Amino acid sequence: MKNLIMLIRRFVPPYKSYVIWAFILNLLSTVFSLFSFATIIPVLQILFGIETGSHTFINWAQYTSLSELVKITTNNVFFYIEQLIVVSGAAVTLFYLGLFLVVMTAFKTGTTYLAASALVPVRTGVLRDLRNKIYAKIIDLPIGYFTEERKGDIMSRMTSDVGEVESSIMSSLETIFKNPIMIIIYLIVLFSLSWQLTLFVLLLLPFSGFLIGRIGRSLKRTSYSGQSQTGELLSQIEETLGGLRVVKAFTAEDKLKARFAALNVRIRKTFNRIYRRYLLAHPISELLGTIVVTILLWYGGTLILKGEGSISAPEFIYYLLIFYSIIQPSKDLSRAMYSVQKGLASLQRVDEVLNAENSLKHQVNPVKIDKFNSTIEFNSVWFKYKEDWILKDINLICEKGRTIALVGQSGSGKSTMVDLIPRFYDVNKGAILVDGVDIRKLDLHMLRELMGNVNQEAILFNDSFFNNIAFGVESATIEEVVAAAKIANAHDFIMATEDGYDTNVGDRGCRLSGGQRQRISIARAILKNPPILILDEATSALDTESEKLVQNALEKLMQNRTTIVIAHRLSTIKKADEICVLHEGKIVERGKHDELLSLNGYYKRLCDMQSF
Repeated sequence: MKNLIMLIRRFVPPYKSYVIWAFILNLLSTVFSLFSFATIIPVLQILFGIETGSHTFINWAQYTSLSELVKITTNNVFFYIEQLIVVSGAAVTLFYLGLFLVVMTAFKTGTTYLAASALVPVRTGVLRDLRNKIYAKIIDLPIGYFTEERKGDIMSRMTSDVGEVESSIMSSLETIFKNPIMIIIYLIVLFSLSWQLTLFVLLLLPFSGFLIGRIGRSLKRTSYSGQSQTGELLSQIEETLGGLRVVKAFTAEDKLKARFAALNVRIRKTFNRIYRRYLLAHPISELLGTIVVTILLWYGGTLILKGEGSISAPEFIYYLLIFYSIIQPSKDLSRAMYSVQKGLASLQRVDEVLNAENSLKHQVNPVKIDKFNSTIEFNSVWFKYKEDWILKDINLICEKGRTIALVGQSGSGKSTMVDLIPRFYDVNKGAILVDGVDIRKLDLHMLRELMGNVNQEAILFNDSFFNNIAFGVESATIEEVVAAAKIANAHDFIMATEDGYDTNVGDRGCRLSGGQRQRISIARAILKNPPILILDEATSALDTESEKLVQNALEKLMQNRTTIVIAHRLSTIKKADEICVLHEGKIVERGKHDELLSLNGYYKRLCDMQSF
């Protein structure tokens, strides 16, 4: 119940008007069902020839409480039925009672449909809100979060787990909002008919509630395990698709098949337990309901036969009919609670993403920055991902309009340095300053607006050439996109495609060569025209001819612009204003190309190895 209240408080408030309408319509549906059930008493009286004239009319104004009003109304209804039997005969009265039953049933089914329809916008709206929230959270989380998590598992939370929330929790909304109303109203009527019988029945219910609750809690634990394994399955699929060339090149197909099959067996066993426990809800609730009805039939029948009960035989049949009508909504409600427990496991996995802490702390009133004026400064910067320091006491000043090159062996910290500038990560010690202001105090969006990135891996989206180049640039025109593509030496091969700039590049640019993907990525940075350029091996995937053309275009673009370049091909950075050599997280040498060669140190050794 606590979980149910939490779900209602969390998801329902934006849709409370729909819920109110559903409550009113479900209330009317229950009332109409009671009226339709009530026809059983006069029908039995007529069929069994029970003596008429046993009721006299009572003035409605005489009631002193709600129960008195119910008794007076019931008495007067039977009075009018008895008068109708006297005037028109039993057959005609049965016809009218049947017509009344049809009308009440029509009202009941109509209001039931309208109540269910009122909850449809709630179900779809909550699902939409949940998807929007988790997608927005994924976008807002820092890059560091995704180095700790498997992409396949995150995809599973966004798809499989959200889908499970929809199928388990949202699909139970109608039952959760409708059946308690029916049960409460039916219980009120049962108490008004015979409080002794009803109290006797209620004493039997705690045991069944305890049993159902125990099974529901175990279902939640098993469901969480099942959804986690599904996330692991998606991770394996994502890794296999991403590394299919390597798998085939190293003939590792059998190994991956065996690993996948073993995980699949574990998932099958887990979901076998889930489904068996879920299916247990219906037979257990039906068995318990039948046991209670049987005990009730014996106990109530004994009271009537002994003449000790306050209820007549036709009323007892009506009582049983209403009570048995409680059993089905109770079973549906218990099944819905099972579904909620099953869905809560998935919701818990979704909440682990929604509640993930953003390690990048945002200032309440950040400093606004709309242009770059003077310097980017690394001031005694230390950084580590986990335990080992990646950068150690980095001090560097990048003046406006100058080109700074970072070189060094793989793992020396070059890419980490440039990732700290747009604040993909926060430094552990020291500070990075832009125009003398710590970037942690700057507006993060405005800071990144000042920068253009071209990474070693060209990241393209499954969209057209135009939209990939214009990505992140609002209201870019076709002329601007074409101009950027020409500078990046991409225009010719784009126009050679079937639809030109409207041609789709495929998933992650799979329809293009590595060099073509990189040139589209460079065109994207050129179009943004930022004051700060970050080039991480920007020409590494280009052939010799394209590299020269793009290098010339980049050199033009880099004029009067602050540029930080990471390069393994040292020939591309000879003209840099300053070259910093990194080794094991430290800047061990710095200067121009010729100056560093004369030192006969790390840089000279790198140049000699490339020449060789």
